[in-house]
Order: sequence, then C-alpha cells, then structure tokens
Amino acid sequence: MSDPITLFSTLAVRKALDDVVLAAFTAETGIPVTTVFDPTVQLVRRIDAGETFDVMIGVTGSFDPLAERGIVDLATRTPIARSGIGLAVPSDAPEPDIATKDAFVQALLDARSVAYSVTGASGIYFAQLIEDLGIADRLNERATIIEKGFIAEAVVDGRADIAIQQLSELLFVPAAKIVGPFPPEVQHYTEFSATLSAGPASETAQALVQYLTGPTAAAAYGQTNLETVA
Repeated sequence: MSDPITLFSTLAVRKALDDVVLAAFTAETGIPVTTVFDPTVQLVRRIDAGETFDVMIGVTGSFDPLAERGIVDLATRTPIARSGIGLAVPSDAPEPDIATKDAFVQALLDARSVAYSVTGASGIYFAQLIEDLGIADRLNERATIIEKGFIAEAVVDGRADIAIQQLSELLFVPAAKIVGPFPPEVQHYTEFSATLSAGPASETAQALVQYLTGPTAAAAYGQTNLETVA
C-alpha cells in the first residue's frame, strides 16, 4: 500500500468524503488518506502553526493568499462542489416560513436564539447579512455564537431555536430538522476547491484531486446537499 496522503478539508464536504468518497478512493487505488477537518479559517491557522498537507479542500478564494506565501500551487486549484446556506430547527418544532426574504427575517426575529459560527463561511456571510438587513443588534443580543463545529447541535440541546449553516453541514445532526435553504434573495453559495501543496506533487496526491471531480464524488456531493461545479 502507498504512503498515506494528508488531506486538509473544510467541514462542508466532510459528510460526502466520510460516507463515500475517501473509502472508495482507497479501495480503488490502494492509497490511504489521513484527514484533518476544520473550517477553512481554522485550516489556515493550522498552516500558520506549521502543520503540513498534501491536498487541501477549502473555500476557493482562500487559496490566493496561501499561494502568495508559496504554500499551495494555484495551477492545481480544481473546483469540486458548492453549497448554499440553510436553516434547521429542533425535530419537534414547527417549521418557520422562510419562503421569502420578509418571512425569513421575521422567522429570525421571532426566534428565542439563532445559532451560527464565527469562523465558518456560512457564519461569516450570515453575520454580514444581518448587518445589511438591519437586524444584527436585535439578533446578536440573544444569539448563540459558536466558534466552529456543527451548529445544529445547538437546537438539539436547547441553546437555540434556529441554526444557520451550510446545508451539507446541517446533515451531520440528524436529530435536527432542516427547514430548507435561505430564500433566493438572500442565499449565498460558497464554492470549494481542491488544491495541491506547493513543491513537487506526488502522483498519489494528484490522483486524489482527480478523484474528487469524478463520478463517484459527484454522486456523493449530490446526496449530501452539495452541488457539483464545472
């Protein structure tokens, strides 16, 4: 068996990778993969602390500053999937109306507490969105703000009435109920890409990036609330 590849990956694609993609890749190629999962911001902090990787999956735009520092090879950056943001509630709670922007805003204001992260792409966008909507002060005075992780856990344990996160990440908490995506007027898609670390690229790392854009991976993305990208 080949030496393992070290993969740094954002949480947004974790379910697809854990459930299907990485096991299938290893079964087909004999190449094991060692994984580190964290929000992209946290992955960059790991890199800053000296940790190394062979392949990284992160928010597409996050690789430009890493390339300037000689950490990744932008020529290998390959878009693999994108995710919209959704909303989850406790499994026994009525589903709020979020079909329109106005209804969505009212649902947020009616909630006892709204949970979101401060480091994930969805939370960063949501924090700016509620500023733009003029409701940040009212929401944040009772919000459940989480550093990282699966935000829907906050509606299961009672800390919040509503959880905000990438639709693919909400799936990690089956005890919560996904109401649906944000309405189109306020929806935001985050694209994720795979990129090789800078320097001589191993054939095994290149094989993993190629596999992440293949039919097995595409099917897994579709099953976990992700969309493939060209």
